[in-house]
Amino acid sequence: MVMMRTWQLQEAKNKFSEVVTEAVSKGPQLITRRGTKAVIVVSYEEFQRLLAAQQNLTEFFRQSPLVGVDLDLSRDKSPVRDGTPL
Repeated sequence: MVMMRTWQLQEAKNKFSEVVTEAVSKGPQLITRRGTKAVIVVSYEEFQRLLAAQQNLTEFFRQSPLVGVDLDLSRDKSPVRDGTPL
């Protein structure tokens, strides 16, 4: 797990150049607003790596271990439950 430095928004605004330098040299930087996690600043290189790692839905299904498996996708025709708790 990557250890991110956490910056309060006001501090990040005052030291923006340092936030950017840290993001480039040490990794993602977390910025909070009123104590709540708001955004993460990452280097352009890291952003490009994350984009490249994404996979579209079609490719995801093509690479599924279930490719070629004959699945029974028919619907159950039994009557609906009467709502009585189990």
